[in-house]
Amino acid sequence: MPLPKFPKPILLTKAALGTLAFVSALVILSGLVTIAFSEMRRDANWIDDARAGQAARAAIKSFQSRLGATVRDNAIWDDAYLRMQSPAGAAWAYENWGKVSADYPLYDVAIVLTPTLGVLSAYKKGIAFDPMKDFGAGLLRLVANSAATEPAASTAFIPTQEGLYVVAADRIQPYDSRPEVSTLHTLVYAKLLTPDVVGQLETTFDITGLRLAPAPLQEELSMPLLGPDGRAVAYFEWPSRLPGDQAFAHVHGYLIAAAMVLACIFAGLLRVGIRTAGRHKNDAERFRLRASHDDLTGLANRTGLAEAFDKRQLPAALAIVDLDGFKEVNDAWGHDVGDSLIQGVAARLREAVPEGTVARLGGDEFALLTDPGEMSTVAARVLTVMEREFVIDGRTIEVGASIGFASPEDGCDRLELMRRADMALYHVKENGRGHAGSYLPELDRDRAMRTGLEDRLRKAIAAGEVQPFFQPLVGSKSREIKGVEALARWRTEAGPVSPEVFIPLAERSGLIDDLGKLMLRQALGAAMQWNGIYVSVNVSPSQLKNPRFAEDVIAIVYETGFDPRRLMLEVTEGVLIANPEQAKRSMEALRKLGIKFALDDFGSGYASIGALREFGFDRMKIDRSLVVELDDPKGLKILNATVALADALGISVTAEGVETEKQADALFCAGCDQLQGYLVGRPKDVLQFNAFVANRLATA
Repeated sequence: MPLPKFPKPILLTKAALGTLAFVSALVILSGLVTIAFSEMRRDANWIDDARAGQAARAAIKSFQSRLGATVRDNAIWDDAYLRMQSPAGAAWAYENWGKVSADYPLYDVAIVLTPTLGVLSAYKKGIAFDPMKDFGAGLLRLVANSAATEPAASTAFIPTQEGLYVVAADRIQPYDSRPEVSTLHTLVYAKLLTPDVVGQLETTFDITGLRLAPAPLQEELSMPLLGPDGRAVAYFEWPSRLPGDQAFAHVHGYLIAAAMVLACIFAGLLRVGIRTAGRHKNDAERFRLRASHDDLTGLANRTGLAEAFDKRQLPAALAIVDLDGFKEVNDAWGHDVGDSLIQGVAARLREAVPEGTVARLGGDEFALLTDPGEMSTVAARVLTVMEREFVIDGRTIEVGASIGFASPEDGCDRLELMRRADMALYHVKENGRGHAGSYLPELDRDRAMRTGLEDRLRKAIAAGEVQPFFQPLVGSKSREIKGVEALARWRTEAGPVSPEVFIPLAERSGLIDDLGKLMLRQALGAAMQWNGIYVSVNVSPSQLKNPRFAEDVIAIVYETGFDPRRLMLEVTEGVLIANPEQAKRSMEALRKLGIKFALDDFGSGYASIGALREFGFDRMKIDRSLVVELDDPKGLKILNATVALADALGISVTAEGVETEKQADALFCAGCDQLQGYLVGRPKDVLQFNAFVANRLATA
């Protein structure tokens, strides 16, 4: 059957329609391809801009965190806290911070403000300057913020005539206690954002064209730099790299050529997008690692430890490792050596725990995460590797480790496991350090008991329920009463509490100053009636570290009307190393009033001849451990040598713990001029001691 024949116009119309359809399809296809490429170009630009924005945020956070961590490490420092309370605080601050600012890479400015916001020390590049003139109200606002940012330093950007500074502030305070904020000095570090510093951030975080600007340009990308009041004081600004535009420009001419070329170009752009997304993913992973790892050691930080704990499919045991002697290394050799030591310790811990997670919690504290059944073995390996010496810059350094660990019993969560390990560590450190210990439920009960006892002691001191008992001090030859020692005694409804329990508790809880003032006031008040004899009162090394100690003693002496020449304060050998400079200042101030000092428990510690001469004690009290050894010829020789040493230094000698006449005779022959112990009288309360004195007078 023949094909039908169409008229010519109809054929032309069909051809036109076909052509139009083809052209329309081509136009539509071109339009769709163009729209697709435009969307891809915009997405590529957005992804790169987002990456740059995230990198800028990370750069700002890293810059602030590094300075904040530096000021935090220097502010939480027992020696710094004590020095700030002393007259030599400004000189000390210059030697440790101000002078370092001349060439230290982490900060250019070091400022120490007093509790009343006065300037104690301020140095820029090692040269003194006026911080209030340069930093103005922004510095004061930042310092005010630092009280609300515990447990981290407060950081912000502050503009000056010289340029923009990143500034960090933290209160100078001891490591283990938290004094009243209003009494603390403030340490401030500042780093100038020079072009070199901005250039380092540009290189490190891959932000091309990064620069500082007072206000953002509309056509540029930017990130605000916030001042102490939370408002922007300047901006980081950088141009968009527009990778999508660049790619689109390369392929624009080929889009019109043909669909095949269009497809090839589309594939090329798709590849560019994939590469850009991959780079963005790598950047995000790098930022995540930096947020969860410690910069100094590369170990996991607290965040990384939490992530590792949450990822474990099986229960995990946790150990906390605290270095013994690290503070002394920092004090002796500086923070650079301390940082190198921390890195060495981190390497040793990785060596000891190859299969578990090792984290640095901060300072000299680390954490280990491993299987519960392996924790004891891991702890033993850690103690073993820490026994080896560290050699840093030619110095041989030894530090130990104390370890507290806990196993996931009772289904406890991560925070409870951390608390239990911390409790175990605290118990280890209380019992000699240098070993490992596991959490036991008894530790919580003991802490609860100590907390309750501490509360009762605080109330007892406030109510004056801790009373002095008096033990006589007699002449070794005449046996006449020369003085009395006031001994703290605490009687409760449940019975007496030993001084060996409540006095260390008072020292740990910060009650020792109040307890010492109560005992001194009561002892002097009672001794007003005992003419002709002196009163000896014990003083804790913790009290002598208080800059107000001498002022408090003088106030009580004037308050009671007691003759200061009849007062003797007994200090133990611990004062010779606890804070010798502050102790000497307090002792010199009290000696001017006529108050005398005795070195208590001599022979039980480490007092040197130089220290005895330097402190100038009026009396030495021989510890009972030397008295009980008098039956041994070696013990008698040690006693004679001790008394001879005291005689050479011009120090009178009292023997403690005398219980027999034989001991008394030997001590008299050796040269001790006073005796104390059960032989001559037990401790008594005021009424009992009055009767004792009356009986002695009647017998005489």
